[in-house]
Amino acid sequence: MKTNVTAVFDIGKTNKKFFLFDEDYQEIYREYTRFEPIEDEDGHPTEDLHSLQIWLKEVFDRILNAKEHNITAINFSTYGASFVHLDENGKVLTPLYNYTKPMDEKVLNDFYEKYGPKNEFVKATGSPDSGMLNSGMQLFWIKHTKPEIYEKIAFSLHLPQYLSYVFTGIPLSEYTSIGCHTGLWNYANKDYHSWVYKEGIDRILPPIVSTETSINMNYNGKRIKIGVGIHDSSAALLPYVRSIKQKFILVSTGTWSIALNPFSQKHLTEKDIEKNCINYMRINGKPAKASRIFLGNEYSLQVKKLTQYFNVPNDYHKSVAFSYDTFFAIMKDFNYCFKWESIADKNMPAETKFNFDQFEHAYHQLMVELVLLQVDSIKTAAGNDDIEKLYIDGGFSDNDVYIKLVSHYLRNMELRTTDSSLGSALGAAIAISDTKLNSKFLKKNYALKKHVPFIIK
Repeated sequence: MKTNVTAVFDIGKTNKKFFLFDEDYQEIYREYTRFEPIEDEDGHPTEDLHSLQIWLKEVFDRILNAKEHNITAINFSTYGASFVHLDENGKVLTPLYNYTKPMDEKVLNDFYEKYGPKNEFVKATGSPDSGMLNSGMQLFWIKHTKPEIYEKIAFSLHLPQYLSYVFTGIPLSEYTSIGCHTGLWNYANKDYHSWVYKEGIDRILPPIVSTETSINMNYNGKRIKIGVGIHDSSAALLPYVRSIKQKFILVSTGTWSIALNPFSQKHLTEKDIEKNCINYMRINGKPAKASRIFLGNEYSLQVKKLTQYFNVPNDYHKSVAFSYDTFFAIMKDFNYCFKWESIADKNMPAETKFNFDQFEHAYHQLMVELVLLQVDSIKTAAGNDDIEKLYIDGGFSDNDVYIKLVSHYLRNMELRTTDSSLGSALGAAIAISDTKLNSKFLKKNYALKKHVPFIIK
């Protein structure tokens, strides 16, 4: 008898993944691929959308025809801030412009002159001025610098909804993609910001549907429920929201470390904006306040330097366990030693200075300084909310030094780590199901571990 499964395409900037989950959300199949980036008309690297589309169809058709699985549903999780622009025949009109592509300063200045002041706009939309990372700006930029292309656009779809469109042919918009630092949404009014209507851009934005929407279709002779897609950060948050009753903060660690507070009822303040806060959106349209720092990126840069300085193997840092004695020696006469390359911090020295004779000691100093930044980020996300539970997933969740230090500095919070390499893919599968999750879900599916702060001697 065939196993009923939900299929999920989880599309990151680097890895393109395909998963099958059974009815208990256990992963029973996965495959990965990567594509070399191509270049847009300005020579900036971007997603190879054509190759991605071919791979999606090839994988799905192959699994659909396999004997052992019965695909009942499919959904899509992808990175945000990326639009696909289609003409009236469904033809893709432009490259998938990369959110790292520099935005013309003149375009930005023109925008804020018309729709500012900037700080008021940022507070209303939860979208700090980030150029192409505010995907709404991409539409403004195309309209005013490429009018001949803009005139041909019938629909602009965020990437998760485009992947859904590849299978359904139905253009739709969805809340989590609209609400992730796009500059499109006014959180107070629960509608597109007035600039969208004034520019007439609402004409090319398809109807908005709930993230939990699915379309029942006959696909290649099989009846399948096809989801409308979900932004990956909102997808990663969903299993926690559905299975935890008390308020919590989720810290998703990787290249960026993002502290998500899905319970914040207040709009971003001037202080939040100064601290690089943004809004993501939950599937119910409510904001999730997020404080982010480039922690994983900075960690990689600094560890590489330490590795070369002490002439140890490249992976040596992964074997360093937390040492109480080393920590207390550092804290006895604590000074900031590291100058960051990708993080701005008022405490950092003008140049990196340390006088350690062992890698382990220098590594602990590095981790103390990084964790102090992390703790500040978590407190910023929490704001005035009384939150006692803290969950950490991603790359740092199995870093012993990081976890012991976070647990120490946030002793008032119950810290748990989860192994959620499935994160956003599992969230995408859950988004289109009617299943209720209970409190044991994280323990069963995410290898939940509780951590107790070390005793100060």
